[in-house]
Amino acid sequence: MFVIVLCVFFGLLLLGAPIAFVLGLTGISHLALMSFDYFSVIPQRMFAGINITSLTCIPFFIVAGELMNGGGVTRKLLDFVMEIVGCIRGGLAYCTIFTAALLSAILGSSNAVASILCNVMIPDMEKTGYDKEFSGALIAAAGMLGPIIPPSTTFIYYSVLTGCSVKMLFMAGIIPGILIALAYCVVVRVYIRKHDLPRVFDRISLRRLLWSFVQAIPALLVPVVIVGGVMAGIFTPTESGAVACFIALIAGLIYKSLSLREIPQMLLRAAKSSASIMFIIACGNIIGWSMAVDGIPVMIQNAILTLTSNYYVIIALMLVILIIVGCLMESTAAMLIFSTVFLGLATAIGMDTLHFGLVFCLMLVLALVTPPVGMTLFVTANVAGLEVRSISKAIIPFVGAAFLVIALIAYFPSLALCLPRLFLGYGTV
Repeated sequence: MFVIVLCVFFGLLLLGAPIAFVLGLTGISHLALMSFDYFSVIPQRMFAGINITSLTCIPFFIVAGELMNGGGVTRKLLDFVMEIVGCIRGGLAYCTIFTAALLSAILGSSNAVASILCNVMIPDMEKTGYDKEFSGALIAAAGMLGPIIPPSTTFIYYSVLTGCSVKMLFMAGIIPGILIALAYCVVVRVYIRKHDLPRVFDRISLRRLLWSFVQAIPALLVPVVIVGGVMAGIFTPTESGAVACFIALIAGLIYKSLSLREIPQMLLRAAKSSASIMFIIACGNIIGWSMAVDGIPVMIQNAILTLTSNYYVIIALMLVILIIVGCLMESTAAMLIFSTVFLGLATAIGMDTLHFGLVFCLMLVLALVTPPVGMTLFVTANVAGLEVRSISKAIIPFVGAAFLVIALIAYFPSLALCLPRLFLGYGTV
């Protein structure tokens, strides 16, 4: 039976079926092989998968991204960061990474960050002498910071599936996001040493820096209010999404670059993106439920534990399996299917549940930039007018750097848990 289900899954993937249909039809075929009596429950399971209040933050963050891009908020952030790093060789590349980190603290989505940066950065980088493939790979990799640095839609969805604290995940994601950004800087530094890339300007100007900071204040307030509000318990992640939309709208009006006539089109694009995400979640809930009914998570857990019970070996196995899963499956679908599988395994070996949740989410975020199904790769390629194959080759150093950071966090829990313990009292009675 399991072989038939796998054949259906991979067959649909090879045929190029949309991931939502792959998940839904695979789940339905699995249920059919067990009993047709389960069919009457399918609509209920689909609705139950999306009838969760926390998921309403996703359309809010998408709308916030549309308003920011249309309101000139992104440009102000970019100008401010450029004034800081523009005097360094390869300043445009460093600017891309640090701007992505700031945008990540607003949008919480890799695709939103990557699409915004493609439109803004690639033309400037081409003029300065960067390879277009490297520029696209850098932006795709920098987009990966979106679901890591809070607020993160990936963390929110994981918390919905497992009951893990969103606030704790947000706090735990700060250090990994910074470390991955610094690892990207090392990759950029190596690239710069091989290419004669100029500075954007010769020396830093205090006057220009202060002026760009003053202009960027409304834009900088967005991540401060969102992240600070959630961490302080002033509002929930869903409410933070609504606040982000409001602040992005006000910032756009302050900059006088937001056209009110364009807002309906922004809302329409956000509605399409939100609907596609919700449909994937609804269909993914079918296969997640069918696996639970068949007891597959327990079978996988027992199979791994019979091979070894060593804590470090099992962590290595999980990292390897998740890399393979990330290369073959869309991250949202992978989270639906494997979160319960690996959470049970992590609990069995005594791994801290917050630590596991962070590592699990980081590995699935890495899947966004690993071919052949890395969604952020496709978004970047489409917006930048590049072939996915060329970006896939150029992004390998960034994927390697990010994986090394994640492995470091997996084996040294204090890197992930120090901030939750220090500021939120995690682990104390």
